[in-house]
Amino acid sequence: MDLNSASTVVLQVLTQATSQDTAVLKPAEEQLKQWEIQPGFYSVLLNIFTNHTLDVNVRWIAVLYFKNGIDRYWRRVAPHALSEEEKSTLRAGLITNFNEPVNQIATQISVLIAKVARLDCPRQWPELIPTLLESVKVQDDLRQHRALLTFYHVTKTLASKRLAADRKLFYDLASGIYSFACSLWNHHTDTFLQQIFTGDEAAATSSLERTLLSLKVLRKLTVHGFVEPHRNVEVMVSDTCLLDFLDQHPFSFTPLIQRSLEFAVSYVFTEAGEGVAFERFIVQCMNLIKMIVKNYAYKPSKHFEDSSPETLEAHKIKTSFFTYPTLMEICRRLVSHYFLLTEEELTMWEEDPEGFTVEETGGDSWKYSLRPCTEVLFIDIFHEYNQTLTPVLLEMVHSLQGPTNVEDTNALLIKDAVYNAVGLAAYELFDSVDFDQWFKNQLLAELQVSHNRYKPIRRRVIWLIGQWISVKFKSDLRPMLYEAIRNLLQDQDLVFFFNFCSPVDDFEFRTEQFLPYLESMFTLLFQLLQEVTECDTKMHVLHVLSCVIERVNIQIRPYVGCLVQYLPLLWKQSEEHNMLRCAILTTLIHLIQGLGADSKNLYPFLLPIIQLSTDVSQPPHVYLLEDGLELWLVTLENSPCLTPELLRIFQNMSALLELSSENLRTCFKIINAYIFLSPSEFLQVYSGDLCRSFCELLKDITTEGQVQVLKVVMHANILPISPILFWYPVVMSTYLGVIGRVLLQNASFFSLLLSQMACECGQELLGNMIEMWVDRMDNITQPERRKLSALALLSLLPSDNSVIQDKFCGIINISVEGLHDVMTEDPETRTYKDCMLMSHFEEPKVTEDEEPPTEQDKRKKMLALKDPVHTVSLQQFVYEKLKAQQELLGEQAFQALMETVDTEIVTQLQEFLQGF
Repeated sequence: MDLNSASTVVLQVLTQATSQDTAVLKPAEEQLKQWEIQPGFYSVLLNIFTNHTLDVNVRWIAVLYFKNGIDRYWRRVAPHALSEEEKSTLRAGLITNFNEPVNQIATQISVLIAKVARLDCPRQWPELIPTLLESVKVQDDLRQHRALLTFYHVTKTLASKRLAADRKLFYDLASGIYSFACSLWNHHTDTFLQQIFTGDEAAATSSLERTLLSLKVLRKLTVHGFVEPHRNVEVMVSDTCLLDFLDQHPFSFTPLIQRSLEFAVSYVFTEAGEGVAFERFIVQCMNLIKMIVKNYAYKPSKHFEDSSPETLEAHKIKTSFFTYPTLMEICRRLVSHYFLLTEEELTMWEEDPEGFTVEETGGDSWKYSLRPCTEVLFIDIFHEYNQTLTPVLLEMVHSLQGPTNVEDTNALLIKDAVYNAVGLAAYELFDSVDFDQWFKNQLLAELQVSHNRYKPIRRRVIWLIGQWISVKFKSDLRPMLYEAIRNLLQDQDLVFFFNFCSPVDDFEFRTEQFLPYLESMFTLLFQLLQEVTECDTKMHVLHVLSCVIERVNIQIRPYVGCLVQYLPLLWKQSEEHNMLRCAILTTLIHLIQGLGADSKNLYPFLLPIIQLSTDVSQPPHVYLLEDGLELWLVTLENSPCLTPELLRIFQNMSALLELSSENLRTCFKIINAYIFLSPSEFLQVYSGDLCRSFCELLKDITTEGQVQVLKVVMHANILPISPILFWYPVVMSTYLGVIGRVLLQNASFFSLLLSQMACECGQELLGNMIEMWVDRMDNITQPERRKLSALALLSLLPSDNSVIQDKFCGIINISVEGLHDVMTEDPETRTYKDCMLMSHFEEPKVTEDEEPPTEQDKRKKMLALKDPVHTVSLQQFVYEKLKAQQELLGEQAFQALMETVDTEIVTQLQEFLQGF
């Protein structure tokens, strides 16, 4: 690609690629995609995005295409890889000038330089680091900043490499430039402080940015650039990134434990920090304390003498610091100061309860936010020093016995904080608190205080019970709790509701205790679902509704009409919120299980949802597929019949099987469910597609996957098995089960198949198959399959085929083994009976703790009644087949055939056939 002539053409297409008109945009994108593999294209892009006179949007597109090209074509082994000559030119051009005026483009250039550095530095790009070190010294502010920005991204990228050789290179780099990085940070920090002192705000801001970039470089070098940082004096003196340092090098941090704890505790838990410490600083200090307390490297084993000297030294420092007075002060201050609800939080509760509840449920927010950070620190310290702190917390609890004056706001907030602490420490306090008595004597009464100012206590008590309910809470107290919860839900306060799920979603839950409150609670929850507006809140309400439906199962049927009518509207409203749609799918799963066969009434709404969620050509499937497949499965399991619409959805399955993803097992279950539901109708439409899909799957699938395929095949009586895979030994038992069913139920097809396979292989297969079957009988462990094998091989009789007669001994051996497996002797009559025979279907009796059988469970039972394993007496079948063989051959020839069987086997056979 000639640069001069090509630049104009590429520039024109890049300009079109910035258009908002898709008619212009799409052809431009297609043209750029074709140019990606053309030699010289990236040189043209470099010329364009480094030309500051061009439109910034065009330059932005150019730099992005260049960056993406590094990922695809920079490696030497990549298809259409860039030539070494062009890469050399590009490397030189990238670090010629650090003068990009646009911040966003400067960041992208820095990132793409780092991407190239990851692949080429230092071997193919030895001049990169020296160039950066020189460039950060220049006096021009812009050039210095851009060089520093690139220096940071390069350091960050090289520090992330994990191969041993790469780690060694980074260690060498760090040791070589660490002193310079320290001096750079000190210089910019001093400059910033001087400019702050002189009042030059603009200059100070610029210096602060460079100070921060220098610090980030130093942080990467400190944490990742040394095997044993404590052996480097400069590293230990710098102390620039305590949390990362502690995480990566706990023993190198040991000399800093005492000073770090003194510093953090002083500012966070004494008066020294009041008015000085700001929230983010407090969070970092608390995280530092937490990491020291919880660090496993500092915890000796139960036998101290087995611990390393480094561990014992760190433990000694911790023990000497965390004395009783220090721990007591930390505990009291966490509870009485940091746990208190703030005026801002109380106001938010009143004005925006949805926002307040979402604020409280924050995932990893403890790493960044003050309230969750304090709670996590409390949990870790209480766990580590529970013997010391339990009496401290119990004393705080005892001081709060009885009702609290609603006019005393501070007392209410203190009680809320103490109850919070008792909930967080529930497992540690198991042996120290009689929670049942506390619930009956105090907490229940506090739930009944209706004054508006008592809301925080009511909310906290419900939450507290939720924390303790799986720790220590008698079952017979639950009805009192449900009564109290119902009363609170009537207030329609969202904050109370957010603490409702624990009493329902608990191992000790008893449906009969909850049923008297089911209708009113379900109605209140549904009203709440309609009223809330935030996506996260609706998801939580749906989660609670799902818990209730799952717990009470079929008992929910009288009350779900309103929810069934509302869910289509909610699904439509949530088109842009895939996570909310996942919550709807989960709710529908439990709803279908509760409704059973009545779920057919939901099909007009339900089936299009399944169709969309499991269609891999639709973008939402990325989020919805797993739950959509589960919904599809339970819909089939509970369906009373196969409708045309339900059958049509199966068109999605071929593409799903091609994915061979972790959802493959669920796909197999869905296929089986269709077969159980209506085998003839289903297979008439889709057997061909299934055979093709299974043949492809069997070429590249695990042994477990092969077994799953074969189980489907066994149910469907289709046979997509190649001659090679047929002899694969690991899944032989399952293959033999498939062959056995085909042989029993469609002998003519089996004969045709075997003939076809014999032609393909160029050898006789029937004798080999029977011989292999006899040899592999010990691999078949399930009695049902052993009987099936006996029935299948016996079905080859009567026969005058020489191959079958040659294997007659083996057939009889398997038959006798099968008789031993299934025949039970009546001790009184001394006669034998096949124990696997089933004569009629009985509806199983279900206890209250068990889920009722699904429609598919019933179908399986009915199918079992038609299974030869359960309908054919092996004893009778052996007798009839031997009699038929005798009649075919005549007495003399038959006796000659029987003489090929071991006499002991013949004796056992005659014993089983007495009475015939």
